[in-house]
Amino acid sequence: MMKRISMIFSVGLLVLLTSSLNLSAQNKVDLSKIKLPDGFKISIYAEGVTDARSLSSTPDGKTVFVGNRRRKNVYALTDTDGDMVADRTDTIAKGMKTPNGVAYHKGDLYVAEVNRILRYSDIMNNLDNPKYEVIYENYPTDAHHGWKFIAFGPDGKLYVPVGAPCNVCEPEKEIYASITRMDPDGANMEIYATGVRNSVGFAWDPRTEKMWFTDNGRDMLGDDIPACELNYAPEKGMNFGFPYWHQGDIPDPDFGDKFPRASFIEPKYKFEPHSAPLGLRFYQGDMFPAKYKNNIIVAQHGSWNRTLDAGHIGYQLRFVQVEGDKVVGSEIFASGWLDQESNKGWGKPVDILEMPDGSILVSDDIAGVIYRISYGK
Repeated sequence: MMKRISMIFSVGLLVLLTSSLNLSAQNKVDLSKIKLPDGFKISIYAEGVTDARSLSSTPDGKTVFVGNRRRKNVYALTDTDGDMVADRTDTIAKGMKTPNGVAYHKGDLYVAEVNRILRYSDIMNNLDNPKYEVIYENYPTDAHHGWKFIAFGPDGKLYVPVGAPCNVCEPEKEIYASITRMDPDGANMEIYATGVRNSVGFAWDPRTEKMWFTDNGRDMLGDDIPACELNYAPEKGMNFGFPYWHQGDIPDPDFGDKFPRASFIEPKYKFEPHSAPLGLRFYQGDMFPAKYKNNIIVAQHGSWNRTLDAGHIGYQLRFVQVEGDKVVGSEIFASGWLDQESNKGWGKPVDILEMPDGSILVSDDIAGVIYRISYGK
């Protein structure tokens, strides 16, 4: 009897192990699907990072902080042996309200929830027992476009977007559809730019120290309009048109007659409509070919509401060349996350982070991984 039970247990264990292996194989990311320019290669920096969104790191690149939008946690991923693969995970925060944004600054980790900004002081010496203080808590509580990307600018201030609480509307408060900034201690919060529907990424040109940001266009005007935007914001006080004008030259059906087109700043580049450009970085390393130096790589997250006939769009990385305040070139840098036959995306790029060696990391909130893209002849 015991022998029979043992056999049943062994067979059951074998089935369980086989099922687990098959499940793992089915869920494993197939990197061969990703198309890159000659000389580039892609690998996995971290896997099993559910809903991986915004990225930031310590200056040495050994620890990468990851925010997320749905899972309420913030993680620190550490590469302890220098092989460019994370092998240690610390959970910095649990139970947060959409902690999408993370920014490491002078030893402290900043985390953005929907309505407040947290600071974890001296984070690297407190990974085992992280504690935060609330430095600002007066942002709106609306969940619609409430998730936030954050970053420190060359002026030492923390920049924080506030999305529109709707697809398209005239918000009652000026704080909506804006990009704000504040001191590192949360003081002196002010509005930097307005008319910004939903920015989930911005960066500063290392040559000019001027801001560029992505903005997601409104929905429900059709498959092919309006374009998503890449905008240039060199100074405080600029208005980029939402909700009155879209992509710089399309008046909104409900609000476009309230102000003339010339009242607003037009985008410097128009992405594919509904392609959802999110994180962007100016590449500053020496690993990639020279043409990438001081130019932009953008994560296009991918569409959600285009019709089946039109097909989904985005699910890629785009390279954008800039000179001063102008875009002078653009091309697809990485693609393959969208399966063309099924019209389904198996992965969605979110944010980009340059590492000290010149490679870049790319988060994917659908596949649950962080990729590393490197170059070598």
